[in-house]
Amino acid sequence: MYVCSCFGITEQEVRAHAAAGACTPRQIARRCSAGTDCGSCVRRIQGLLGRGALPRRASALPAGAPAAAPAGVSGAVSAPPAPSAVAAPPAAVEA
Repeated sequence: MYVCSCFGITEQEVRAHAAAGACTPRQIARRCSAGTDCGSCVRRIQGLLGRGALPRRASALPAGAPAAAPAGVSGAVSAPPAPSAVAAPPAAVEA
């Protein structure tokens, strides 16, 4: 049965790569490109490797927990700047 239809990779091929030492979906991808195009086969590859369907990194956070800010970016959210006072037009000067 096909695991990766983008590259025509079968279960047998994934198992053969696993038997040869590939133990993560990334290592399988390096050997045969499976999982590098549309990505829909990655969970199936995880299952064939005995890893089960692992949660995506973003969904591994507890519900309601804020995600970490990228390096060099403050996690604080600043308020929008206050509107500046609009100056009144200058008074007409009488001559």
